[in-house]
Amino acid sequence: MPIFRLSEKISFPPPRFAEPEGLLAVGGDLSQKRLLLAYRMGIFPWYSQGDPILWWSPDPRMVLYPDEIILSSRLKRLMKQEVFEITFDRAFDRVIHGCAQARVKENQGTWILDSMIDAYCRLHESGYAHSVESWHEGKLAGGLYGVSMGGCFFGESMFTEHANASKIALAALCDFLKRESFDFIDCQVASGHLQRMGAREISREQFLKELEKSMRRATLKGKWI
Repeated sequence: MPIFRLSEKISFPPPRFAEPEGLLAVGGDLSQKRLLLAYRMGIFPWYSQGDPILWWSPDPRMVLYPDEIILSSRLKRLMKQEVFEITFDRAFDRVIHGCAQARVKENQGTWILDSMIDAYCRLHESGYAHSVESWHEGKLAGGLYGVSMGGCFFGESMFTEHANASKIALAALCDFLKRESFDFIDCQVASGHLQRMGAREISREQFLKELEKSMRRATLKGKWI
């Protein structure tokens, strides 16, 4: 399959033309209009420092249905004990920076570059991107962020500075999404950590069908909770 080079026009080729590993296109920009179109089509940006912007639509796709989340006995106890205070959209900037710094600390490198941070902070300001924060004794202990459109939450990244903080944030997110009748969380690519919490892989074809249906719903914009 060819890798498509994007022009200034805000458009993408159909995801079915992606390479076997999921790479679909290169170039373009991180404008809000292009990012929202990408997510609506089941495409997301993922690239490293020094690379052009790369756009992906992997097959299979990992998703987490909110009512299928698996919580260990320990997590359930922590939630009952209220060891962590959970908030939404209180510290988006700190969460996205925390996600970037966590990967650097682990010598993994990061795709959450300054350009990505700026783009997603703009999405947050526009009411499309959201964060969930876990606080322990008044300090940010972990969290996650992603993009919300229609009935789908597109998870981007999570981090933890205190054991179980990000897991508690994910559990709180699933609880919120269930109350708001969301369809699923897009986890993008396979992760053993998320798989143990109930996420599973589905074919790209099935994902795109479910996504198309989900995009018919109104988007819950603005700050959550």
